Amino acid sequence: MLTIDHINKNIPQLQLSDTVSKALHLINDYRVTHLPVVSEKKFLGLVSEEDLLDQEDEPLILEALQKYFIHDAILNDIHFLNAVEYSLKHDSSLVPVVNQQREYFGAITTSDLLKIMGNFAGADEIGGIIVLKIERAQFSISEISRLVENNDCHILHLNTQTDHNTGTFTVTLHVNNREIAALVASFERHEFEVVYHYGSEKFENEIDSNYSHLMKYLDI
Repeated sequence: MLTIDHINKNIPQLQLSDTVSKALHLINDYRVTHLPVVSEKKFLGLVSEEDLLDQEDEPLILEALQKYFIHDAILNDIHFLNAVEYSLKHDSSLVPVVNQQREYFGAITTSDLLKIMGNFAGADEIGGIIVLKIERAQFSISEISRLVENNDCHILHLNTQTDHNTGTFTVTLHVNNREIAALVASFERHEFEVVYHYGSEKFENEIDSNYSHLMKYLDI
């Protein structure tokens, strides 16, 4: 899951001697918002479509725009989630990857990141989704795991988000079973607030089944 494993080699590189017109043409062809500028394998920065469009003189070369470059990059040997953070921070459709000497390795596109995130979150796995709202003092991964496993399920993915205004956690669970009615009921019995769930609703838990059988018996 390192950044170097997800580099897209098809993204073109620009040189300082390239014109604004050429850069805009490539940005349009590759449907990106930024492109890397490289000199002798060294990453100099990203140039944005917005900054290029601000230039009235398109024959102008990129060397004159260096003050507008995004100089940040991510290292080739770190977790890919750092690339997601970079993309959000700079609102960029690609993320430049370099080594400690700022030698340019390539870029990761946001479309590639979306696929990677999908695999990382287990989106290709069949299962159910449950979203819980939990007070900070109540949050316990071990307790959540115990309830999931007691209902013959396993957690495929768990994600938490914090509401900075209230301090509450929103916990999203992806479990390996689509029949989650019993698991949802179990969370509710243990006073967890279930704000959303998605899965098969055809499953009846033991209490519902016994109640149904009793009603049928009384009708005889």
